Amino acid sequence: RQQIKGENQDVKPVMGTDEIMKAREIVRQVYLDEKIEQYIADIVFCTRYPDKYGLKEIKDYIEFGGSPRASINLALAARAFAFIKRRGYVIPEDVRSVAHDVLRHRIGLTYEAEANNVTSEEIISKIVNKVEVP
Repeated sequence: RQQIKGENQDVKPVMGTDEIMKAREIVRQVYLDEKIEQYIADIVFCTRYPDKYGLKEIKDYIEFGGSPRASINLALAARAFAFIKRRGYVIPEDVRSVAHDVLRHRIGLTYEAEANNVTSEEIISKIVNKVEVP
């Protein structure tokens, strides 16, 4: 919190470097079932080929979709979310919970989308609501 007088406050770390590195390793060990991996791949693939998932209406709004790195980062974020929820495994709701944050900047919108005030948030919502949940 900033103070009006401009005085410096002492900041006390809540976690050290070693603890952060240990938490990162634990997150990477969170179990991700093959069905969840496929679910993640389907979501990202749908950002590139929405018509193959029955979302032809958003195809003209997407200039480019998520890359393979989007899949990797979506899986990692879902693992981290499961870890925060104190679970050693990922469930579809973990993926859905982080999908917007991970994919928001990975979907390029067309001029048509901008002209129609369509946001990447709306596109991601349509995708996660359409892709079959395992």
